Amino acid sequence: QVQVVESGGGLVQAGGSLRLSCTASGLTLEDSAMGWFRQAPGKEREGVSCINWSGGSTSYADSVKGRFTISRDTAKNTLYLQMNALKPEDTAMYYCAAKVACSSWRVMYFPKEAYWGQGTQVTVSS
Repeated sequence: QVQVVESGGGLVQAGGSLRLSCTASGLTLEDSAMGWFRQAPGKEREGVSCINWSGGSTSYADSVKGRFTISRDTAKNTLYLQMNALKPEDTAMYYCAAKVACSSWRVMYFPKEAYWGQGTQVTVSS
C-alpha cells in the first residue's frame, strides 16, 4: 500500500522558517522524482520544487528561488523542504508528491502513476 505523509507545517511570522518533511512508503523512486506543490484557497495548484531521486537535480518555482531548499534522504525515502524568509503569500496547503517528473520550466509534471499526501498547512502571518 502506497503512503505519502507530510509533516512540519504550522504558523510562523513573516521572515521566519519552517522545515517540511515527507515520507513515502510502498513504492520505488529510482528513475523518478519527488516534489512539493501548494494550493491556496481560490488559487490553482502551484509546483514549488522538485528533485530527481537518483541524481539529485532540482527545480524551483521562481517565487521561492533563493528562499526554499529541497533535499532528500534516499535511505529513508524521505523528502524535505527547508523554507526560509517566509512571506504571507507562501500561505497554502503544501503537498508532497511522489513519482512525479521534474521540469526546468514548470517545476514538475504529474504522470498518471503519481501519488501525493493529505497536505500540511503553512500559514505565514504579516
